[in-house]
Amino acid sequence: MKSNEIKEAALKFFTIHGYEGASLSQIAKEVGMKKQSIYAHFKGKDDLFMQVLRDAKEAELSSKLHYISKMDSHSPKKDLYGFLQLVIDLFQKKEQLKFWLRISFFPPAHLAEAIEKEVLDMEEKVQLILESKFQDWIHTQTIIGQAAKIPTLAFLGVVDSILLELVYGNDEKRLKDKLEASWAVFWRGISLH
Repeated sequence: MKSNEIKEAALKFFTIHGYEGASLSQIAKEVGMKKQSIYAHFKGKDDLFMQVLRDAKEAELSSKLHYISKMDSHSPKKDLYGFLQLVIDLFQKKEQLKFWLRISFFPPAHLAEAIEKEVLDMEEKVQLILESKFQDWIHTQTIIGQAAKIPTLAFLGVVDSILLELVYGNDEKRLKDKLEASWAVFWRGISLH
């Protein structure tokens, strides 16, 4: 149980201060233990950081896959727009997604390769399952297209644009404007009407 408390405190400090700015002393103090006691649960700061990263990855992946699994073959407009809203909600309400995004954009140099593998693994999993949904929509003639990969990658480009705005921007109006403009152009490109 103490490992989870340590990871929760670490998530808070890594999100606010990044890898370099967070210290094991701060984390230990937050959970009411001495710094040395952390080593009974984790090999060191890198191990703790990577476990927090993997937990954040799994939480985000689980949320996205759960949402995608509920998409049907008749409502791509509603389902895809809902996915964009889910991404925004996860960032605004879940500390883990804030951490995940900030670290994927700004990884500590000595862990960059390991973090990149985790990020690419998640992106590939989401892309594959979304591509399957796009293929279903094309097959049922709910959207136009021949190869599911093209609209999938275009949609993920819209997602990336929104994520970038979430990480760097603090302006709700700008986020809303970017979302609406990106969505309108994307949807017009795949819509039957």
